[in-house]
Amino acid sequence: MIGLGTIINTAGIIIGGISGMLFGKLLKERHQESLTMACGISAMFIGIAGAMQGMLTINDGVINSGQSMLVTLCLALGTLAGEIIDIERLFEKFGEWLKVKTGNSKDNKFVNAFVTATFTVCIGAMAIIGSIQDGIAGDWSILATKAILDFVIIMVMTCSLGKGCIFSAIPVFLFEGLITVFASSLKPVMTDLAMHYLSLVGSVLIFCVGLNLVWGKKIKVANMLPAIILAVIAAFLPVQFL
Repeated sequence: MIGLGTIINTAGIIIGGISGMLFGKLLKERHQESLTMACGISAMFIGIAGAMQGMLTINDGVINSGQSMLVTLCLALGTLAGEIIDIERLFEKFGEWLKVKTGNSKDNKFVNAFVTATFTVCIGAMAIIGSIQDGIAGDWSILATKAILDFVIIMVMTCSLGKGCIFSAIPVFLFEGLITVFASSLKPVMTDLAMHYLSLVGSVLIFCVGLNLVWGKKIKVANMLPAIILAVIAAFLPVQFL
């Protein structure tokens, strides 16, 4: 069944969020703060691992680094475009609307929880590769694996940040669902090199999400999202990035 992967992933996030709400009620405030720090540190190292995988190569036992120019240009130009559009504000407005419509007007952490969780589970190659495979071949195995990971991530984040994390299921459903629907059109564009660049830049953004969790909101990660699109475009340029 085409689209089943998106449904499984969305369900995993919702169940993880509900589990986190139930478990979170048993934790004191200092426990929740510690969990937030732990989530942030985990996100940072996940981002570092993904970025290093894309930037480092081993030749004859020697470690070489590369793609630094790609990362710099994509992040700089992408962030500039994102700031002009002010994508972060659009996410926050949607979060505020959700907060009111779901009866959580008094929850001061709702919007931050929603935005942070959304970036954590949406940014990454698994969502795109899995959705394309689901849309073309009906193979939902990658999204099912992602659902397990997201279940754990959202459960822990909900314990520390609050119920806003559960609603990250909405953008995930829309994002993966749209890619699944248009998978046949996207497949020629998402070459191995394009996915490599996307994963590299996406990992840097996940690292930024972790920074915000540990030290407070210092970086407008949403305004950096165009960098991912630029990373894909860069794969088709007749230039070798160093």
